Amino acid sequence: MAVLGVDGWRGRWVGALLDGRAVRLLDLPDVAAVLAVPEAELIAIDMPIGLAEDGVRVCDVAARRRLGRAGSSVFPAPLRPVLDAVDYADACRISLQASGRALSKQAWNLVPAIRSLDLALGAPPSERVVEVHPELAFRAMAGTVTDPKITARGTVQRLTALRAVLDVEEALAGAPARVPMVDALDACAAAWSAARLARGEGECLGDGSRDARDRPMRICF
Repeated sequence: MAVLGVDGWRGRWVGALLDGRAVRLLDLPDVAAVLAVPEAELIAIDMPIGLAEDGVRVCDVAARRRLGRAGSSVFPAPLRPVLDAVDYADACRISLQASGRALSKQAWNLVPAIRSLDLALGAPPSERVVEVHPELAFRAMAGTVTDPKITARGTVQRLTALRAVLDVEEALAGAPARVPMVDALDACAAAWSAARLARGEGECLGDGSRDARDRPMRICF
């Protein structure tokens, strides 16, 4: 059974199609292309799916707590009303009005991708697409992943962890041109999470709540 792990990359998406230990990295132009990968029975994507109306998602809080010092890698997901914002100032106004908190610039930068994913998923929500976070995957994969992913030590730690569960070097050697190492490794970690979830062995953080579009507010790995 093939599964797909997906990580955002400069307005595009890096996919890691995993079947057994074999991985193929893909350069995908948009969400439609992600959802159209024919072999993927389950898609694990590093992007918020279920969005709160006026508060912090329980899954974000739980993920930051689980990651400890690396918890800053979990950006608070924007509120669903923010998807209608026309610019960052408008997004902050909407967020402040709904929750009393401004929106971080990092979260705003994710809004176009979140919006496109939300539109593509449609209704009713598909159980085929699941929200994941690579850092949760890496720490579940191996306790030796402790350094930031942009550092040399962090890169080696992630490569070592992935090497134990899939053929990561072969995937990297055949990666599409210009795909960054960081995004390729994150996509592979998302694919590992997808395989675990497809086997019924994964774990999800959250309180079981769903958003206004009936999408689960959870982060899995």
